[in-house]
Amino acid sequence: QYLESTVSHVLSRYGYREIRFPLLEQTELFKRSIGEVTDIVEKEMYTFDDRNGESLTLRPEGTASCVRACMQHSLLDNQQVQRLWYAGPMFRYERPQKGRLRQFHQIGVENFGVASADADAEAIIITARMWRELGITEHLTLELNSIGSLEDRVSYKAALVEYLQRHAADLDEDSQRRLNSNPLRILDSKSASTQAILDGAPSLEDYLGEDANEHFKRLKSLLDVAGIEYCVNPRLVSGLDYYCKTVFEWTTDKLGAQGTVCAGGRYDGLVEQLGGKPTPAVGFAMGIERLVLLLDVLDKVPAEITHAPDVYFVVAGDTAQTVAFELAEQLRDQM
Repeated sequence: QYLESTVSHVLSRYGYREIRFPLLEQTELFKRSIGEVTDIVEKEMYTFDDRNGESLTLRPEGTASCVRACMQHSLLDNQQVQRLWYAGPMFRYERPQKGRLRQFHQIGVENFGVASADADAEAIIITARMWRELGITEHLTLELNSIGSLEDRVSYKAALVEYLQRHAADLDEDSQRRLNSNPLRILDSKSASTQAILDGAPSLEDYLGEDANEHFKRLKSLLDVAGIEYCVNPRLVSGLDYYCKTVFEWTTDKLGAQGTVCAGGRYDGLVEQLGGKPTPAVGFAMGIERLVLLLDVLDKVPAEITHAPDVYFVVAGDTAQTVAFELAEQLRDQM
């Protein structure tokens, strides 16, 4: 509640409003958005058939559901900017461990309708402000990258696969599996031997088009102006297929292997991919459990979770209690 209250307070300054959507979605939504060859769809979704034989899935992430809800309620039809946020449980079937749960909670933020890097910068600036409010800025690192357009990645994937096929026997088992299905995910392999092979691989940066390069340059200049430190990580990619251009993560070294507490990026093609009008978009999600763990490790759990009351009523007797109750409601009406 404290985290959600802090996030809501920060986001209200930027004109964001809350949106809600159900836990269950049609499975096809996530296959079309996240990608059928991603780990989430292949191994981690809770999927089952209902009584009518329709395949349903407990939502593993929020962006696809948010887009579906916006389209269903015509929020994106007039091409106006929509700034939305949500909070709630997500579900992924994976081995429970510290910082990784089968039912976990996320706060997500989505900005629709702004194609420029200004929206990317705003998303990152918002997260930086949240860390300041929570008192954890010095323990987080912003990693940044551009994965270009779909066309950029097609050219790069071909070059990357050609290189990695020459070293296929030396790749870790997971990377061998991804080589012909989702080769970009090999870039963030946790295997030291695979990372050593990648040292000689083609660089995605060399395959970015002019538009992606200018977008990334603009983003970095805005972050410099805002005084937000970052490091460009050329091997940072996303496990979600819908991202393009900007991807970013806030990481910490205080939580062991599960060091990512917030991740996001731009996804200009997702709305159209799901049947809507072409709509630029950018967003991010933060894991509540990991943030709570980090606050606990850093001893940053706030001493005062709730706001102190502005007015106290001290009453004696039922009549006074009734009057105080009425006055309290009148005061609340004025807040």
